[in-house]
Amino acid sequence: MPKQKTHKGAAKRYKVTGTGKIRHAKAWRGHNRHTKSATRWRRLDGDETLTGKDAKRAARLLGR
Repeated sequence: MPKQKTHKGAAKRYKVTGTGKIRHAKAWRGHNRHTKSATRWRRLDGDETLTGKDAKRAARLLGR
């Protein structure tokens, strides 16, 4: 039986932590930096953890 391939689009968007959680970058950070306030920009900083069905779907795409 052939190996399951990783979904490359998902691999570029998600990363798996050492404990197996799936992290992703927050939305609304792509462009128009100067129209967003510094407070809003700080709130969008960093990664978030996927939970629930979203995490299961992403894990399946990543071959986990």
